[in-house]
Amino acid sequence: MPAGFTHDVLIIGGGAAGLMCAATAGARGRSVLVIEHANRVGKKILMSGGGRCNFTNTGTSPANYLSDNPHFCRSALARYTPRDFIALVEKHRIAYHEKELGQLFCDDSSKQIVAMLVAECEAAGVRIATGCAVERVIAREGGGYAVHTAHGVFAAPSLVVASGGLSIPSMGASGFGYALARQFGHTVLPTRAGLVPLTLSGRPQEQLADLAGVALPVRAASGKVAFDNAMLITHRGISGPAILQISSYWQLGQPLHLDLLPGQDALAVLQAQRAARPAAELKTVLGDLLPRRFAQRLCEHWLPNRPMKQFNEPQLRQAAELLRAWPLVASGTEGYRTAEVTLGGVDTREVSQATFESRRAPGLHFIGEVLDVTGWLGGYNFQWAWASGHAAGEAV
Repeated sequence: MPAGFTHDVLIIGGGAAGLMCAATAGARGRSVLVIEHANRVGKKILMSGGGRCNFTNTGTSPANYLSDNPHFCRSALARYTPRDFIALVEKHRIAYHEKELGQLFCDDSSKQIVAMLVAECEAAGVRIATGCAVERVIAREGGGYAVHTAHGVFAAPSLVVASGGLSIPSMGASGFGYALARQFGHTVLPTRAGLVPLTLSGRPQEQLADLAGVALPVRAASGKVAFDNAMLITHRGISGPAILQISSYWQLGQPLHLDLLPGQDALAVLQAQRAARPAAELKTVLGDLLPRRFAQRLCEHWLPNRPMKQFNEPQLRQAAELLRAWPLVASGTEGYRTAEVTLGGVDTREVSQATFESRRAPGLHFIGEVLDVTGWLGGYNFQWAWASGHAAGEAV
């Protein structure tokens, strides 16, 4: 390495992106130090996917990501694909399975993914310092960066910021990466919680709170975006995959519509039921189509309950429209405490899509969640971590 430096590459953050970057750079013969403030690396990997880590999605494409600069992610995703990461998983003999919609999970434990990444780093000669808080970062005269930490001062020509976003602060998340980006002249786009449960308040919350635990398939829509998957009613509001997905698109004050019979023509269903079961009450009919307690609640607060034969055509159309677009009013989200990702972040227009190097500060790179690139639920954010980490690791 050049004189006056302790390493070729310093990486702040020992999460998915940071470890992938370290292993990639180390395999190229670079002297790499990973600086992690927590007492162990890969904490978010360990808790992901219910402890089994949804480590990628076989259907990954740029369309599965939100960004103010949507084309930025294309290059990295094309250069390191789900197939590439699957090959690494198979090399380490980690058994896995597809759960649904291309989502791949470990058969056993997410610990295997962390162990795999650490093993790759060790094989590449990467040094990992845990419990090592960063106190300040300074650009050195003549180039490179000095990172002052609890373990001393380290210096390198290349510094990679892989510190993540604000989601799940109990796991050590902080705004460190955003502050560092601003320090070196970068624009940080407004951040908010993504892939997060929605909260209800007032009357809607009172009407549903005692149904906590009830789940049903829905199509959740906000604006022109919609997702088909399960919704779960909670004590505080609504969650489940469909709600987590739409939460990244929904914003406070926007309408949220839930199709309670996704993939079905609600009017045709009700017309058929009226013909076949004219004496049956609406709550009974809906109880065969939806969770019974939920159907009863709909007929207490949102729909009139009477025998099907008493609904004329306009009334049946009105009931069908409510089932097609149940207008539940969300009051907010549960915030970063339970959010899986952070929307927004370092503006990618100021970062090279090839090398992830800053266009403001030579030798400074940003990867992973700290950037304004956010994936859907289902392994897409891990694939972004692997792809962005690999791209930077090939460049530093």
